[in-house]
Formats: sequence, structure tokens, C-alpha cells
Amino acid sequence: MALDYEDRTDFENADRGFIATSSPMTVRNADGKIVFDTSGYAFLGGPCPDTVNPSLFRQAQLNVKNGLYQVVEGIYQIRGFDISNMTLVEGDTGVIVIDPLISTECAAAGLALYREHRGDRPVTGVIYTHSHGDHFGGVAGVLPDGPGTVPILAPAGFMAEAVAENVYAGTAMTRRASYMYAVGLSPAPDGQMSTGLGIQTSSGTLSLYPPTIDITDTGQRETVDGVPIVFQLTPGTEAPAEMNFHFPRHRALCLAENATHNLHNLLTLRGALVRDPRVWSHYIDEAIDMFATDSDVAFASHHWPTWGLDNLIQFLSVQRDLYCYLHDQTLRLLNQGLTGAEIAEQIELPSGLDDAWCARGYYGSVSHNVKAIYQRYLGWFDGHPSSLWQHPPEAAAKRYVRAFGGIDTIVEKAAEFARDGDLRFAAELLKHAVFADPDNATAKNDLAEVYTKLGYGAENATWRGFYLMGAKELRDGVYPTPMSLADGMAAALSIEQLFDTVAIRVNGPRAATESLVIDWHFTDLDSTMRLTLSNGALIRTVDPRREAAVDLTLTLTKTQLLSLLAGRGPDGIDHTGDISVLQRLLGLLDRPDPDFAIVTP
Repeated sequence: MALDYEDRTDFENADRGFIATSSPMTVRNADGKIVFDTSGYAFLGGPCPDTVNPSLFRQAQLNVKNGLYQVVEGIYQIRGFDISNMTLVEGDTGVIVIDPLISTECAAAGLALYREHRGDRPVTGVIYTHSHGDHFGGVAGVLPDGPGTVPILAPAGFMAEAVAENVYAGTAMTRRASYMYAVGLSPAPDGQMSTGLGIQTSSGTLSLYPPTIDITDTGQRETVDGVPIVFQLTPGTEAPAEMNFHFPRHRALCLAENATHNLHNLLTLRGALVRDPRVWSHYIDEAIDMFATDSDVAFASHHWPTWGLDNLIQFLSVQRDLYCYLHDQTLRLLNQGLTGAEIAEQIELPSGLDDAWCARGYYGSVSHNVKAIYQRYLGWFDGHPSSLWQHPPEAAAKRYVRAFGGIDTIVEKAAEFARDGDLRFAAELLKHAVFADPDNATAKNDLAEVYTKLGYGAENATWRGFYLMGAKELRDGVYPTPMSLADGMAAALSIEQLFDTVAIRVNGPRAATESLVIDWHFTDLDSTMRLTLSNGALIRTVDPRREAAVDLTLTLTKTQLLSLLAGRGPDGIDHTGDISVLQRLLGLLDRPDPDFAIVTP
């Protein structure tokens, strides 16, 4: 690795086109609570402290830059107002908003800054590049009166994938994301150090308006407020539903989140479906082929743009080669019998990739991406028979401790490994000590210290977040999860999706001997949904055709269903049959735990 710290190209590009920013860069919600704040990052203007990897410190210096920037005439970006960028494209009568951040408050603040300097243009279109919450959650902040007739464009499958990732597994993902983004840590040399992908995540109000126009084909052309746009579908890349698109009039290419200034995740540490680096590489190459020679700039929904044809092609070529290399070399070694962990230890990037700033592992890493590729092809099982039926962590920990001769012995052994510089194995031993005896203060404190040292050395911001949040919770207890992605999305879900969220909360063992059938007739949708509880499984049938012995029929609207699911009771809902059946069903639902333990059993 020969990183050129004298190369200031990224800093020049990150500053290019700067118009103005808010001062202080603090965003509050309607109650006055701070939901986004970059005032604590002043230390990034000084030298790199010894508690931060120098490469990550450099990335944080770039990510903290914030404000309104001109990309080209007619295209502007709000950067540093959330983890993601909001792009604004001026049309004939107003402005098209691309990816309105996570929170409505941040999106509204960004739009206000734009209007302060570019005029009070109405929002005449919205584009979601893909199905992750930081690219749609603030939409109500730019359309505060609702979508009305404003066109909202998104890639095919957007709603299904947004729900699958942000709602169905949303509680677990959000809890793990609190580690990944270090939400319990303040910006500091020994604390939060950007996310690698952006400076930090906001914690305001999330919203979602469903798309009105689906992009279903590569090459599809749409005109929004007089602005022609050519789309490229890229499913299975950074998100299951994602798209790049080109603005011919502006000679500008939007890369969504498919090419940013770091190595991205193939399996994010918060959890997700494993992404496909093979098709990711293919779609980047296709973008070069389709759009590069007609472009003067490429921009994305994170980081800063790249200007100039040669620079643009070089940037995209590195990104293309990066995902291709990881995929092909993992498969080469996988087919020689190596496991995911073994491959992750062996693979090193060639110098042309390893020395490129835009390929560094600030967000994804070579190590966990290689393991993700192995998982994509071969799953969790490494092929060794002893891996088939391992004890879960707490049970295994107690056996490790007994085998080592007790907690004191395992703590002493861990200290030896830590003194020798093997923090990785020290952490492994101390993890067993803590899971075997979570009240052992020495084991917890020693593990917190090991995690702290591992965090300080990490180039990857999300690894740093996991290590330092783990240390914090070992010392101070669980840090409450600040927001729920699912809550802000509920109104946008279809009836089918809403009932899916109910089904995944059914406590199977308690429901196993229960049997019930409820018909839900929605007057505003002219549709009926039948829920059948059978063998602990809640089955939904849309507009059922066959007769059944129905225990309860409810006549209601979607709004009343949302109120019911929020716990406000069935008042005002017409019904026939036994209303107590509804309470039987609701009584079988578990409540997700947004603050479940991670570093303790």
C-alpha cells in the first residue's frame, strides 16, 4: 500500500462549486431536538490524532464538507446535511429532487438553503435512485403538503425492496446500524469518525411516498419538468432495486450509490441481502459504454463528483475492476477449497486498486466483502462437519471458560495475547468470558479496552463504529436506538405489506394450537383481505374466492387499519361476528425489541 497523502484532487473536487452552507450546521425537529449536527467536528481541521487511522481521518475531512454546491449549470447538490446527498436539477418551472436524505427535517433544511440562493422554485419531480432509507426518508420535507400530482420516479421493485429491507427486518437492522454508524458516540478523536460513506446519519422523521412512475427498462426515457433523462436499471448492485441515469442536456451522469469514493459493502454490517459484485461490475462497465463519452461529470448520492472525461472513465474503471477482482478471486480460491475466513485473510488487492483513494475500505472492506461473496455462493456453512451443529454463543462460551480453567484463567490468557499485539484473539477469548459471566467486571472492562484499541486502528469507519460502540455498551449499558425506519414508512405500505408486518410478529409456539379466520373489507380500496391463522402461521389471501367459516368480518379503511396496528383499538370499525377474535390475534403478536443486547448475552 502506497497511499499518496500529497494528492489533493479529492479535496479540490469536494470544494468545487461551493456556494454556501448553514451556520451552524445543526438541524432540529419541530420539538427543538437536534437531529443532525456537525458542530463537533472542528478537530478534523487539525493533525490526525493517534486514536484514528490516518486514511480514515482523511476521509472524514472530506465527508465533513457541507453546503450547497453547483455540479454543472442547472444541477446542484446538498452535501453534508445527512449521510447522503440530495441533488437538485432545475427544470422549466421548478426543481427535481433526487434522493431527499433520511429525515424530513434535513431535506427541508437543504431545500431551504437551495432556495435561498437559487430562488423559491417549487418541487416538480422526485427521483429515488434506490430502495435504501437514506435516499427516500426525507421526501415529506421537500413535499410537505403531500405528493399531489408531482411525479415520483423509482426503479422497478422499489416498494417491495424498501419494505423487505427497512421494515421486515427493520428492528434488527436498525439496532445493528446503531453500532455501524456509532450513533451513541460523539464526534471526537476517540469517538465517531464519519461513516466512511458520509459524515453521520440523521435521526429525524422518516417518510415515504410511493413512486408514481416505475423505471422498468434500461434505455427508458422520461421527461420531468422539461428535463430529458435516460435511465439504466442496475438491480442487484448496491441495492436490489437501483438505477443510474443520464442527463443529456447537462452532460451529467448520476451513479446512484453504485460508484462512490470508497469500496462499498457487498453485505453491510447492519445486515441485508448479499449483493452481487459480478453484476455490479457489469453495470458499471455498461454505464461507461452507454454514457461516458456524452458526459462531462459523474456524481452520486454520496461523496463528491468527478469532472472530465478521462477522470470519469478512470474512476469508473477502478470501481468496475474492484468488484470484479473481489468476485473472481474469491471464486478462484473458493473452488480450491478455502473457506470464507481463509480467503479473507489471503486476498490482497493489486496496487492499481489498493493505492486508489476511491477504492479504500472506509465503508465496505475487503475482509467482510470476501466473506459475503462466499456466503452468496455457499451460504453460512464452511463445509467442516464440526460447523454443522455448534453451540450458540452463550452455551459455547461457558464450555470455553470451563475448558480454560475458569474466568480468571481466560482473562489472563487474553491479557497475554493483548500484550503480544494479538488483539483479535484477545477479543475472541474475552468475548467468551463475558458471555459465560456477563456480570464479571474485569472481563467486560478488558474486552472494552481491546475493542477500543481495535477501533482506533480501523481504516473502515463501520468497523470502528462496531468496536467503539461495543466498548461503550460494555462500560455503560445499552444505548437506546434513536429512530425506527419502519415507523415512518407504515402509511406508504400496501395492505399486503402491512399484514406481512403482522405475520412476522406472530409468536409461533403460542399460536400453534390457535385457529381463526378474519375477513378485512377495505371500503376505500374496494378489496378484501382474509387472514387465516393455521399451525402458527398467519396466511393472507387477497379477495378470496372460496367460501370459509369466517370468525369475524371487519369493514374499515386503510387509515383505520394503521390506527389499529398502532394500538388505538377497534373503535369506529364496523364488524360482524366475534370481535374478541381480533384481540386473540393481537394477543399473539410479539413486540420487537429495538435495544436487544449485542456484546452481552
